[in-house]
Amino acid sequence: MTILAFDLGAGSGRAFSGHVDGGLIKAKEIHRFPNQPVQAGQHLYWDILRLFHEIKQGILKAKNDCGRISCIGIDSWAVDFGLLDRNGELLGNPYHYRDPHTDGMMEEVLSDLGKEKIFSHTGIQLLPFNTIYQLYALKKANRLFWNGLRRC
Repeated sequence: MTILAFDLGAGSGRAFSGHVDGGLIKAKEIHRFPNQPVQAGQHLYWDILRLFHEIKQGILKAKNDCGRISCIGIDSWAVDFGLLDRNGELLGNPYHYRDPHTDGMMEEVLSDLGKEKIFSHTGIQLLPFNTIYQLYALKKANRLFWNGLRRC
């Protein structure tokens, strides 16, 4: 059984094929690519179409190198996201975590919810680019349809 794993980091991405051999997991890097953000207007975005292309290239290389792929996993930077409509279409380019659209958002959310409540629900370090502050920034700028969502 061959597995394919992608690691999408802040500056580069890699694809590894892996399989179990004699009780040991053997991994091999099969594809490496740059992951550079794109400046457009006043905002910094992930180059999502380039990432999609590179993931497809990694899948092709794994198929050519290993044959049948049993499963694929993707690990990423964890705080950024893309919003999809009900048909699975991407609604816009995902903001890069270094984009300034979250400036001041952490302080606003913390003053409303408090550090303890946020930490008790998420368990993560309080950083100004975390997903909660990005979502709040989108909501505040009327770039997010907030239908059906409620505060925790």
